[in-house]
Amino acid sequence: MLNRDLGRLVRLASAGDQTAWDALVRSLSVVVRNAAHASTLCDADVRDVCQDAWLSLVGKQCSLDHPERLPGWLATAARRCAHRRVMKRRSDVPLACRAEHAAASAEQLVLLTERDKMLWKAVASLPRRSRALMWLLAHYPELTQHEIAAELGIRPGSVGPLRRRCLDRLRHLLVTEGFD
Repeated sequence: MLNRDLGRLVRLASAGDQTAWDALVRSLSVVVRNAAHASTLCDADVRDVCQDAWLSLVGKQCSLDHPERLPGWLATAARRCAHRRVMKRRSDVPLACRAEHAAASAEQLVLLTERDKMLWKAVASLPRRSRALMWLLAHYPELTQHEIAAELGIRPGSVGPLRRRCLDRLRHLLVTEGFD
């Protein structure tokens, strides 16, 4: 999109023109989506991050003095939203782990925390869809295969084989790091 077109759309959108907003969203959504996809989030969280980035723009619309900087601003907003969400997810320890940690001595707690860090570090090195699957399995064990498939955008029959490949990769990564 040319800078003058972008400037015109920003001015019109700032004035409340819904058609201009729609055009901005259509033309710049790929920038926002690509920035959000660079994170370790699942598809649903990526959609939420994109929405949050656009909402940040709506709250800031009156101070867009340099419309040509809008793509970079949106990408930065999406990366920051994704980072906040990733940090929140990392702090959301699955329920089973919380119970295990609560019953542990100080020494066991250190070891369990280190184990969890290594596990999620290994998960972070997996491909995006595999990371999303592992996150869903850890945080929402009650989900059915159909619900997981819908969340990941795959066929229900693909969930089992994907899970097997993910667990095999994780096992290999952790064994390489010295974990049994």
